[in-house]
Amino acid sequence: MRRQIPLFITFFIGTIILVSEFIPHKPFGNISTTLGGWFLIISGFAIILGQLNLFKVNLTKISRKAPNWQYYIISLVCFLIMLVCGILWGTLRQPGLLYNSEGLVAFFGLKPFDYIFKYLFENLSATMFSLLAFFMASASYRAFRARNAESTLLLVAAVLVMLGRTTIGSTLTGWIPDSLTYLHLPNIANFIMEYLNTAGQRAIMICAGLGVIGSSLRIILGIERSYLGGR
Repeated sequence: MRRQIPLFITFFIGTIILVSEFIPHKPFGNISTTLGGWFLIISGFAIILGQLNLFKVNLTKISRKAPNWQYYIISLVCFLIMLVCGILWGTLRQPGLLYNSEGLVAFFGLKPFDYIFKYLFENLSATMFSLLAFFMASASYRAFRARNAESTLLLVAAVLVMLGRTTIGSTLTGWIPDSLTYLHLPNIANFIMEYLNTAGQRAIMICAGLGVIGSSLRIILGIERSYLGGR
């Protein structure tokens, strides 16, 4: 029964949500809205469980002196600082337990949570994505090797787009007369991005949508049971 009841609930709720998308009349429309509210409540508890799991995993690694265990201490300290700042003083739009925070706002210019988020977290995020640019350049170098017809086509398209997005591309094809403006590198790059790239993205999105439908049906019908701890 420990497995049958969750499977029945999943089937019942999934069927109601699926039917409500095609029959927006009562009672299906109201049921779908109510279940959406329940989902938000359950998500809130899931966030709490995730936070507790964060503490458990990090404390375990700290106690066992795992490699680079000092960084897990930093993670927990930063998490606690953000948690305390959010609970006590709130954010820009939400008040905290200590409503009277005009002194801190006058000193920092923002509430402590917003100050840390804007001047520390956003800068760290920008640094991380800046470092990712080097990894992307390395991956592009390996992917753009002309080993066969497909990789050669990818290489040519990538070079045309990169040149078309820079001033060098405009300079290289600037001598072409206006009657042949479609041969300008910026226009070629726009054509590739607007038509060829968009068509590829739509194909990927369609395949992803079909994959979501297949996975949802497997879960609703009880074929996929990994969320129960099985296979």
